[in-house]
Amino acid sequence: MTALRSLFFNLYFFIWTTLCALFGSPVLLMDLRRNNAYGRWWSGTVLAGLRLLCGVRGRVEGLQHLPPGASIVAMKHQSTWETLFAPQVLDAPAFVVKRELTRIPFFGWYLLRCRMLPVDRKGGAAALRAMVQAARARKAEARPIVIYPEGTRTLPGAALPYHPGVAALYQALGLPVVPVAVNSGLYWRRHSFVKRPGTIVMRFLEPIPPGLDRRDFLAELKTRIEAASAALVAEAGQGTQ
Repeated sequence: MTALRSLFFNLYFFIWTTLCALFGSPVLLMDLRRNNAYGRWWSGTVLAGLRLLCGVRGRVEGLQHLPPGASIVAMKHQSTWETLFAPQVLDAPAFVVKRELTRIPFFGWYLLRCRMLPVDRKGGAAALRAMVQAARARKAEARPIVIYPEGTRTLPGAALPYHPGVAALYQALGLPVVPVAVNSGLYWRRHSFVKRPGTIVMRFLEPIPPGLDRRDFLAELKTRIEAASAALVAEAGQGTQ
């Protein structure tokens, strides 16, 4: 039954997303606010389908830790789910995304119109400088800047090295960094066809204030995110017993 429900959701996701991209294309000619609103609406409809077809729900905790205005949101990345859920709880977030995503017809155009932060992962120091420069503009717009410190999705319980991009933003922008833990990989794993029923939790943690040196900041960030994500995984396991 889980596999069948997952099949229905995958069909719904791809067909519905294609229709939204094609018939919503006039939005690309509109302003930033309308493009962000359209993206938020689309992600909400996908999450609704996920809930109805697969029984996967979402819950946010600790949102009071998010400062008003601009901040850096450093999020654990286990699934596509958090990319859909974050726009539901954040005000017009600007995501740091792989540059190659912006080359996808329609989807990439929406990313650019929403003023996301494309980064060339093979571009070295020049790519970091370009990302920081673009992030300064997003800071001026008072938008939360979302970055996945590991740069890719990981399995529950796994941790990869944290990339220098998050430290570059932290040092250059002088903004607090809000660590975010998730347990989404328990229900919607990377490259997995099956979506398992349950409640995914996105937990915002106390912000790390600006001013730490690079090494101390990265160590603190990783400790907080990994410990909280492991706790969410453990709590989910206890809840299913």
